[in-house]
Amino acid sequence: MAGKLPLPVSPLAPARFPSLGPIAGVRLAGLHAGLKLRPGVKDLMVAVLDPGTTIAGVLTRSKCPSAPVDWCRANLPKGKARAIVVNSGNANAFTGNAGDTTVERTARAAAQVLKCRPSEVFIASTGVIGVPVPPDHIGRHVPAAFKAARADGWADAAAAIMTTDTFPKGAQATALVGGKTVTVAGFAKGSGMIAPDMATMLGFVFTDAKVPDTVLRRLLRRASDRTFNATTVDGDTSTSDTVLLCATGKAGNRAVATTDWQDFARALEAVCGDLARQIVRDGEGARKFVTINVKGAVSAASARKIGLTIGNSPLVKTAIAGEDANWGRIVAAIGKSGEPADRDLLGIAIGGVAITREGQIVPGYDETPVAAHMKGQEITIDVDLGLGRGRSTVWTCDLTHGYIDINADYRS
Repeated sequence: MAGKLPLPVSPLAPARFPSLGPIAGVRLAGLHAGLKLRPGVKDLMVAVLDPGTTIAGVLTRSKCPSAPVDWCRANLPKGKARAIVVNSGNANAFTGNAGDTTVERTARAAAQVLKCRPSEVFIASTGVIGVPVPPDHIGRHVPAAFKAARADGWADAAAAIMTTDTFPKGAQATALVGGKTVTVAGFAKGSGMIAPDMATMLGFVFTDAKVPDTVLRRLLRRASDRTFNATTVDGDTSTSDTVLLCATGKAGNRAVATTDWQDFARALEAVCGDLARQIVRDGEGARKFVTINVKGAVSAASARKIGLTIGNSPLVKTAIAGEDANWGRIVAAIGKSGEPADRDLLGIAIGGVAITREGQIVPGYDETPVAAHMKGQEITIDVDLGLGRGRSTVWTCDLTHGYIDINADYRS
């Protein structure tokens, strides 16, 4: 989308980018580096992190990962970070040795400015696949970006990582850790190619809490699984999916037991969940936000798979787009999921109105309130399998012709 006009803002977008307060030890910037052809459009984001910052990440399981994903995977076990450098407009994926060279030179350029190891610089890219970036193109812009970085640079940073996104996405929460109030804040991008099997397309979360990298890894995996991994726009997983969580330790909280992170975990999940739902609300061509609640499954994993099968069904998604209360398509999706299900126990409701119970349509079922619900922007589907205690919530959107328009003309 490098040279194209911006897309109209999603009708499901929040009214404004949230007001995110500063996180001690984090400075951010977003500026134009020329990877997007429209003059002045931001396409380079940097986060400058104080010494001592710990980091954790979750990365795509794609067997065709981008060069930045390989770089992050190699360096995340070290657990230390001084900077994050992210470009949009080019995924630096399927670019062979040239892609690796670009990543290495970018990291070295940042490390030279910060007087740190290149392994403490983390890289991410998003955009068109298969187009090499000149090896020093990003790196030569890094010094100016670092100089521009500010504690209040959230909005510019969030805008700089967008591709087909129609609005920047940010979220913030607080928690009590070791006697101190700490802040968790972050931003993400994503609109299409959304069906994560690890996290989201790109997401960057920061906290001033002092958190060991081993604890960060555990909490981020859990939060990602419950939020980013519970979303789908189109069933496609990216080559570039990356979420990084950085803890500067500047809040001054005392050390706590490894099991005593409940409130921080809650705040982290709140931020990740907010960002995940914003990504779905910005789904390419989306006009309706859909929540799918599945209960009564044999396990939580089974409930998740059933929810995602419903959320990925083109028949279900187009019915929602057409405002058609065609609950039979939900039955079909459940049946094809491959998960345990009993037709004679299945209950389905839309908009809180029971449609089927124990495998049969509810006596006297009136479609009128369901049809009215389908005309709204917020759609809720509830499924009860009646088999066990497993439950999960999945977020998706409808499938409109707008998705085809965007993706049929993606490359510039």
